[in-house]
Amino acid sequence: MTVTYADSFAAAPAAGGWLGDLRRSAFDRFTALGFPTTRDENWHFTSVTPIAERKFKPVKVGSLELTPTDIGALVIGDPQWHRLVFVNGRFERSLSTFHELPVDVTVATLADAIKETPEFVAERMGKLAAYQDASFTAMNTAFVTDGVVIHVPKGEVVDVPIHIVHISDVQSAGSAVYGRLLVVAEALSQVTIVESYACVGNPSYFTNAVAEIEVGNGAHVNHYKIQRESVDAFHVGTVQVEQGRDSVYHSFSYAGGAALSRTNVYTRLAGDGAEARLNGLYMVDGSQHADHQTFVEHIAPGCASRELYKGILDGSSHGVFNGKVYVDPLAQKTDGKQTNHSLLLSDHARVDTKPQLEIFADDVKCTHGATVGRLDENALFYMKSRGIGADNARALLTYAFAAEVLETIELDALRDGLEALAFARFTAGEQH
Repeated sequence: MTVTYADSFAAAPAAGGWLGDLRRSAFDRFTALGFPTTRDENWHFTSVTPIAERKFKPVKVGSLELTPTDIGALVIGDPQWHRLVFVNGRFERSLSTFHELPVDVTVATLADAIKETPEFVAERMGKLAAYQDASFTAMNTAFVTDGVVIHVPKGEVVDVPIHIVHISDVQSAGSAVYGRLLVVAEALSQVTIVESYACVGNPSYFTNAVAEIEVGNGAHVNHYKIQRESVDAFHVGTVQVEQGRDSVYHSFSYAGGAALSRTNVYTRLAGDGAEARLNGLYMVDGSQHADHQTFVEHIAPGCASRELYKGILDGSSHGVFNGKVYVDPLAQKTDGKQTNHSLLLSDHARVDTKPQLEIFADDVKCTHGATVGRLDENALFYMKSRGIGADNARALLTYAFAAEVLETIELDALRDGLEALAFARFTAGEQH
């Protein structure tokens, strides 16, 4: 099925030098790998046939006329944050504001960074998010045209979050967008990044996103990804992280849109004392399918990882959590905890959950667990006996289930916005 993309690759804008070589190598690998199937262990619970059977063409240049007010209505966050806006994969400078950064911090589009600092990009792009064994990463690398590059030098602190907004509209129907994010946070630096994926209307399109994040010694990176795309869209996103000594990486992923979505979060704790906190929430209904896969690789001693993922499913939706914690023989004193809880609101909703531990060190403290259940009937009865209506009682209990993981978000505007969205959804059937 991958051969159908050969024409699109041949028609893509020419790129020379290292970028042309990288794209050609990635496309060859994508062609050789093909799309993953349910025979692949990492994709056992998720069939990408709806993506593989269609040929998504490069996105059209045209887009609807949007204003900053329109963008603010489509995403959750604070308008005072730095903001880079892409509409149908194309950077919209008139909608973007990121000019008050510390003088040594660089935030640029990938297209600009390739022109202005080609050596910096060439040394890093495609290194963490290796495409040799990952079909969708290879596909993204082959077709990528733009994205964002963030470089925070040693000791620099970016106090204001950087909000990267991806909007798709009706012009994106039948097309694919291949966004890329490259973040280099050097030693003792701090930065917070929010990625938002949203849409105007309900077009059917494909988002294939890849992020590569280097977290230096003692650095602290917060990374939030909010996926609220069209319920007729498809979304596959991969985040690959490398952590240095005493670094902290905090990830939060929200999935409420797309007919089929898959979010991969992989981090490698390569330096002593590193810490990873991976959290996520998905809320789906109808026939939606949401899949989260995590891989925490403990390579160095004295590192800690915490994972909490929750899913709320209604209708005939399907949720998947596939998490793995690997502990290297050298990673003594590892402290790892992995938790997945799922709430089924319908008799037809279903969940597949597979938390895993692979431990090769003997001085560790690691736990993992998963639960799948329905609302507590005793709690519902108690609330109704106190005069709370059945619908409100169900909504309050469901909201309380989601609130635990939402409280891990350290940005007030984002946490409050998602809490309001969740509460409205459970009380009034709010859209995704």
